[in-house]
Amino acid sequence: MNMPKEISTYCPKCKTHTSHSVSLYKEGRRRALAVGERQHERKRKGYGGQKYPMLKRKAKTTKKQALKIKCKQCGYTRQKKGIRLRKVTIQ
Repeated sequence: MNMPKEISTYCPKCKTHTSHSVSLYKEGRRRALAVGERQHERKRKGYGGQKYPMLKRKAKTTKKQALKIKCKQCGYTRQKKGIRLRKVTIQ
């Protein structure tokens, strides 16, 4: 799906419709020392079989792509709900 680089939409900070720049949301690097990551590792290690099921085959063919929109006037950034698409190109 083709998305424009700029869209005009509502900004909750400016409380009016302004132009926003559009980009794709990208995940940051996972921190190994985060609490959830440590708990997950602790549950996985040791005897007693596999705690979480090993994924044998991929069920879904697409990922939910979230859009990051940034207001050009105040710089307020927010995310649009993810859409399930194969490929998103921003033009």
